[in-house]
Amino acid sequence: MDLMPLLVACLSLGLLTSMLVGLLTVRSSRLHAGLSADHDLSGPQKFHRRPVPRVGGVAICLGFSAAALSWFFIQPEQGRFIGALWLCSLPAFLGGLWEDLTKRVSPGQRMMALLAAALLASLWLGGTIDRTDIFLLDPLAQTLFGAVLLALFVVAGVTNSINIIDGFNGLASMCTMIMLAGLAIVAWTVGDSTIAVAALLLIAATLGLFMLNYPLGLIFLGDGGAYFLGFMLAELGILLIARNPGVSPLFPLVLCAYPVVETVFSMYRRKVLRGQPMDAPDGVHLHSLIYRRLIRWAMGSEDARELVRRNSLTAPYLWVACALAVVPAVIWWNHSAMLAVFLLLFVVTYVALYWRIVRFRTPRWLVRRHLTT
Repeated sequence: MDLMPLLVACLSLGLLTSMLVGLLTVRSSRLHAGLSADHDLSGPQKFHRRPVPRVGGVAICLGFSAAALSWFFIQPEQGRFIGALWLCSLPAFLGGLWEDLTKRVSPGQRMMALLAAALLASLWLGGTIDRTDIFLLDPLAQTLFGAVLLALFVVAGVTNSINIIDGFNGLASMCTMIMLAGLAIVAWTVGDSTIAVAALLLIAATLGLFMLNYPLGLIFLGDGGAYFLGFMLAELGILLIARNPGVSPLFPLVLCAYPVVETVFSMYRRKVLRGQPMDAPDGVHLHSLIYRRLIRWAMGSEDARELVRRNSLTAPYLWVACALAVVPAVIWWNHSAMLAVFLLLFVVTYVALYWRIVRFRTPRWLVRRHLTT
């Protein structure tokens, strides 16, 4: 039996469900804006001029749920696994969503919810990291406690990295889809159709919201959406290497190089260079600098319509950065040495580009590319 048409139908259902829920949320925003809208327009990473619903994660979660449930009736064994992963994600998603609605959930409380979700996935689905191909970490990974601890650390890191890059229309959602696409390709290559289908279902649900978020920014992911996407991306990467010994354990790391490097560098910049808490919000991420030093300089106008256009023009630069890590990860998914080389190259390039922009020396090729588009 050819399952491809049925899979396409499930993907379409996920996309349409996500889009419909998102559209209904936008259209009814006046009724629930007191809870769902982002009213803080003055923060360091705020670039919109009016309150916007920040509960887009609900649309993605429901879209994925509808697609996964429909796939369960076609492939029950795969459907049960994907459903179990969805259940594991709920503590992370609900912790982020509660913050979106109340604005009173501390980072520590959200982290505890995220770690609870990761621990549940470790115990229930075997989402542990028992090999790293990193000399100093492999002895730790070979113990059960160490394998679980590493998994919790990776899930926390990747999830928070998605939350950090969620600052411009379409940035986090498209980057996540690019990374999920790379993960799906490798999963299909090694014959793990369960992981591949889960990644594709999540891409479809994310795409449904993306079409509302980009370029006009009608609805935001919010913490719930960023936590849900980050958790699912991290767990699918962990489960892929846990279920397939031929996949290098460095593959998920290189796959997520852009958001992970952004997060680690931001922590270093805040703590070491500025003497601030590592989780303090700021407006000098790479995407913020590209917006301020390149897009705003080139366009100039402070008109509300131009602000939205400037916001949306920022994301494609970072989509390219994300893809530049995903492509070599997919090509050399089973070669740890090559992946390590590309990871080092990405880090060096990122830091060099960051310092050039922060010192008002935007590379000419970046400016030329923008002015010709």
